[in-house]
Amino acid sequence: MSTTAPIVIDVISDVMCPWCFIGKRRLEKALMLLPDSTVKVQWHPYQLDATLPKEGKDRKKYLEDKFGGAERAKEIYTQVSNAGAAEEIDFKFEAITKSPNTIDSHRLIRWARSEGMQDAMVEELFKLYFTEGADLTDKQVLINAAERAGLNSKLVSDLLNTDQDVKEVEADVVRAHEIGVSGVPFFIIDGRFAVAGAENPETLAAAIRHAEETKTGE
Repeated sequence: MSTTAPIVIDVISDVMCPWCFIGKRRLEKALMLLPDSTVKVQWHPYQLDATLPKEGKDRKKYLEDKFGGAERAKEIYTQVSNAGAAEEIDFKFEAITKSPNTIDSHRLIRWARSEGMQDAMVEELFKLYFTEGADLTDKQVLINAAERAGLNSKLVSDLLNTDQDVKEVEADVVRAHEIGVSGVPFFIIDGRFAVAGAENPETLAAAIRHAEETKTGE
């Protein structure tokens, strides 16, 4: 590369989106295909369902409203489970009892950025929700997750009891819609190229490589 400036990859996602978890794994594989590349990954919020109440919604009722019932949901999630298995993600959809409003989860991810711990925070939340069925509206669950990701649990506990950054997260979600994001994951590479959906690692790697090759010196 002719420049040492990293290629920034902005990932717009929601922690209750299984394809976003799959997309994270595929991005990790893409970066393994580019060992000489300098990349900085940043995570941004999206809400698959902003109408969910703060306390979340019973999962069974949520699936009925969204898909028309558990059987139809099972058909759809079979495809997701198969894709997840290929990425060594053991989805346990049956363990999920509540569909969460993800604003608080996104606040944690936002706070983790300044500590350089976004990836660890995102990973914790994905694993908790999709492999353990954890309740992401439970403040203690979030505090424990933040601590495991390396954040100050006392500070996180205090902040979760306030409205700190709620409006900022909501504004980021609105911005995602304004730039045309209608589904996640959505990858913006070097602020110039977009990849929509959980594309395979080779496609992501090619897009990153193209961004490097066309990047002008700064």
